[in-house]
Amino acid sequence: MNVIFLLITASTIVAGVFLAAFMWAVKSGQFEDDRSPAVRMLAENDLRSTPPSETK
Repeated sequence: MNVIFLLITASTIVAGVFLAAFMWAVKSGQFEDDRSPAVRMLAENDLRSTPPSETK
């Protein structure tokens, strides 16, 4: 029975740590720009419209 209380306490502490880390990430702006990383991959191909010159 003591093991159950230990596991509940440990899981609550771990969940609290993850919640605190998530809240810190939200407040520090980690999730503000969620659109450009997905589109950046596509935009980098458009920057180089001409193929690189071949060296002989």
